[in-house]
Amino acid sequence: MADPGVNYDMNDPELKYLVVDRKLINDPTAQADWTAKRLVWIPHDIQGFVAASVKKEKIDELEVEIIETNKRCVVAKDDVQKMNPPRFSKVEDMAELTCLNEASVLHNLKDRYFSGLIYTYSGLFCVVVNPYKRLPIYTEKVIELYKGKKRHEVPPHIFAVTDGAYRSMLQVTAGAHELIHFTVLFTRALPPPTIPC
Repeated sequence: MADPGVNYDMNDPELKYLVVDRKLINDPTAQADWTAKRLVWIPHDIQGFVAASVKKEKIDELEVEIIETNKRCVVAKDDVQKMNPPRFSKVEDMAELTCLNEASVLHNLKDRYFSGLIYTYSGLFCVVVNPYKRLPIYTEKVIELYKGKKRHEVPPHIFAVTDGAYRSMLQVTAGAHELIHFTVLFTRALPPPTIPC
């Protein structure tokens, strides 16, 4: 997650495609609403998963009300997936989700994508959803934002991954150079191999 101590200018055209405005996400009324409605994800033929509120619990089934349509239906408990609290909305690293399931991952990627946030981490991996248009997030200004920073200090971006790889390569190269030097010295000290005829 990008360093919360850094205040980003949300009016900056480049940053609006990189940073989530946490003031909009951390709304206490949304948290209370989520808790009261007992929200879950249920399978949907067209959308994959939709949000629903649990109305009645039976032994192996739940009666739920789909949030978008207010339509009630009965689903098997095994088909229901837990929903994350609103404070995890548009989370930068999906490894931070309390409920790490297919529905939550897809929802997070979709939510970020429709907000113009095409980069998301999933643990060690950087997930990118193609926007099919040019975004102003590959400028010199953005490159400078990522130079020399650790991945958790800045929002998700391919520049964070490449800068981290570059720094690791420099560290490994220094160590590898010593290893290569040792190997060359060691092999020179060995007698030449004999090849049986």
